[in-house]
Amino acid sequence: MTLPLAGIRILDLSNVLAGPFCGYQLARLGAEVIKIENPKGGDLARRLGADPAMAKNLMGLSFVAVNADKQSVAIDFKADEGKEIFLRLVETADVVLENFRPKVMERLGLGYEVLAKRNPRIVYCAISGFGQDGPWAGRPAYDQIVQGLSGVMSVTGDAESAPLRTGFPIADTIAGLTASFAIAAALVEQRQTGRGRQIDVSLLESTLAAMGWVVSNHLNGNVDPQPIGNENFTAAPSGTFATGCGPLNIAANEQKQFEALCDIVGRPELKTDPLFRERQSRKDYRVALKRELEAALAAKSAAEWETLFNAKGVPAGCVLSVPQVLNEAQITGRKFVESLNATVTGGQTMRVTRPGFRLESDYPEPLPPPSLGQHTEKWLRRLGFAEGEIEALGARGVVAFDNRPTVKETVKMPDLKARAETSST
Repeated sequence: MTLPLAGIRILDLSNVLAGPFCGYQLARLGAEVIKIENPKGGDLARRLGADPAMAKNLMGLSFVAVNADKQSVAIDFKADEGKEIFLRLVETADVVLENFRPKVMERLGLGYEVLAKRNPRIVYCAISGFGQDGPWAGRPAYDQIVQGLSGVMSVTGDAESAPLRTGFPIADTIAGLTASFAIAAALVEQRQTGRGRQIDVSLLESTLAAMGWVVSNHLNGNVDPQPIGNENFTAAPSGTFATGCGPLNIAANEQKQFEALCDIVGRPELKTDPLFRERQSRKDYRVALKRELEAALAAKSAAEWETLFNAKGVPAGCVLSVPQVLNEAQITGRKFVESLNATVTGGQTMRVTRPGFRLESDYPEPLPPPSLGQHTEKWLRRLGFAEGEIEALGARGVVAFDNRPTVKETVKMPDLKARAETSST
């Protein structure tokens, strides 16, 4: 099967999560994604994750999560020779993706204007905490910081627990998805016009955009959003309810769903109760309604109620742990978790999740995440470097190779700028 982005080459300079998550989505759509990494340690995520041994070997489980199906080329941008190698790679590429602080690439002499001169078709996507301009542009930013500044933490939890961080790095993840969407759109334009484009993705703005309902209620309804725990501010009964065994999420957001719910739990009189018969009154008296429903729900377990409600069209679901949901037939049957031709500590097969979309047929099996510099030599050869030149670059620390013996003797360095003027890519 030909994947939608087959033939697209992406140079991914990004670290940790937002950029690498973006690159992973594009790689699984068929793009050739080449991680451009610092020879001294590479992506910080290589040293992150729950397995210390894997992290020590620069294959941390955080890195594994979003870097399958990519290649790794290790280049030192601080060296003129390294910059020239990168520029020659840019000439062959369609996209450059980075998540440095604003102006870092410009200070390195590798900003969008420079890259566009070498390749006018280049799509350049910069992901940063707050965008490329504005009073916060230069501030350092991680997911936790953006969750706090965006208002996410202010509406997460309840009156006692808020402000509360979400259980995963939601700002980084949303920014990565935003960037992949923008890049895909820019590639359509590139194919139509032959021109590239500069894209500015902000974690803060991506997260705020994803909070559309909450933000709209404030902008247009003058509502100050409040944390309401597991309740749904748009409807009632909609939230998490105690049962005879375990919590259960119920979302009876429509009138017919509420009425069916009342019949199923054996409380048909609630349908005509003045406090609950109208949508708005159910929201106003949600605490009283929840009390009545939980008294009835105590008769059965969450799993039993889940089956009964869904059979009658009332959305309901048990509250599962990550291990539990990964073992559900819905997930295993659709092959959401994929095994790679690699192992983790103890010899267990390395596994990753595929993206949240499916195409008309199965994906090709993804390649394992690359070791640092695994593909450096291959790409230097493709760019026309001879063996002696490659060894010289390695000896000087301009590039790094995976498991390649160090060349200790002094080797004369090639004149890369001169080669660039005379070589085709």
